[in-house]
Amino acid sequence: MSDMNLSAFGRFARTFQPGEMIFSEFEPGDNFYLIQSGRVQLVKLIGDIEKNLDILVPSDMFGEMSILENSPRSASAIALDTVNVLEFNSQNFEILMLGNPQIALKLLKMFCKRIYDAKRRFMILTLEEPQAKVADVFLMLDETRMDMDKGTERREFNSSVNDIAHWAGMTENETRDILSTFANQRRIEIFQDKIVVKNINDFSRFVNSRRKKQES
Repeated sequence: MSDMNLSAFGRFARTFQPGEMIFSEFEPGDNFYLIQSGRVQLVKLIGDIEKNLDILVPSDMFGEMSILENSPRSASAIALDTVNVLEFNSQNFEILMLGNPQIALKLLKMFCKRIYDAKRRFMILTLEEPQAKVADVFLMLDETRMDMDKGTERREFNSSVNDIAHWAGMTENETRDILSTFANQRRIEIFQDKIVVKNINDFSRFVNSRRKKQES
């Protein structure tokens, strides 16, 4: 969204100071935000543990799920730096959509992707076993890559250990240990610029068995 002209929406600008809570998990919400400068951390309580979900940067949007689903906040948002945002609510969002069709189209596409990403990310985080979380990240990446050759069970992912850790809600060291275990089991191959999953269906069976075990 960095190519959009948002100069006409300066009246919606807000600033948050480092460490300031923009909104809290579970509270009702009628606003969503487009970051113009600074970074925002999203955190969520999983059981009694606070998990880092994401670090958002300029041009990222957050908080829109409350408007789309009319539901409480699913995570907390905290300013990591001095953060400048445009704040929209259900009323001025309509002004934004009607006033600029280019923005409307891009927002609608982004909303569709964000709804999928949020629900898929939650599925990963609710898995109890760390190995299942990492395996499910590969399944998610496989689902979202339309350009990948899916004629075989082998998959190549141009993802770093840090990328996998981010999606799994785990530390880089924890993730690296699990990837090493998978490599020792000959389920994956780790290269400098990619990770190869030898049999994506093996990971699918593994994750599904863990989900069923949790549900029983």
